[in-house]
Amino acid sequence: MKANPKIYLAHAAAVAMDPIVASFRANWPQARLANLLEESWMPDLADDGKLTDAMIERFVMIGHYCVKAGGDAILFTCSAFGPAIDEVRRQVKIPVLKPNEAMYEQLVAKSCKASLLATFPPSIPSMVTEIADMAKARGTKIDLSTQLVEGALAALQGNKPDEHNRLIADLAGKQQCDVIAFAQFSMSPALTLAMQRTKTPILTTPDSAVAKLKTLLA
Repeated sequence: MKANPKIYLAHAAAVAMDPIVASFRANWPQARLANLLEESWMPDLADDGKLTDAMIERFVMIGHYCVKAGGDAILFTCSAFGPAIDEVRRQVKIPVLKPNEAMYEQLVAKSCKASLLATFPPSIPSMVTEIADMAKARGTKIDLSTQLVEGALAALQGNKPDEHNRLIADLAGKQQCDVIAFAQFSMSPALTLAMQRTKTPILTTPDSAVAKLKTLLA
């Protein structure tokens, strides 16, 4: 492993940046981080209604840029673009990690009943598919329910982080399951409050992703 690997963090929303940077600072401070923000990805996906070939090509271009800029790995932090990230992985020679990939591995490690909480609706279908595929490959059975935390993303974008965290924590406290997973990177600041509302284990994406990258670059 390089002493100070250069890791590109590719974001579709600014709200994802602080949680993953904080996780790196806490768990892998030696990593050199480079943030790339492309805020048109999410509205363009919403306008198109599906992941288009043109959108996939835009992701591939980002991947090639990161390689040419000397990146040792790429972490994408928006969970709505799985197939596009898969294509980046096929075309570049450095490790490429989906935002929730490491968390999924924890989620499907054993059969369980799980609740996936999300704040960005377009991310849910691809996440459900990816979790099901990974569980099948691992030979485990996941009884998965998905729930949208209504109003949480709008609160965060409206500079109301306390309301965002409260809405997530309130919904987490109502879950009857073996494990709760937070879908978006931007949800992780709600973890502390959510843990006060439930004794159910909660998985978040940033810490899992950092640990996975350390393994990939070992």
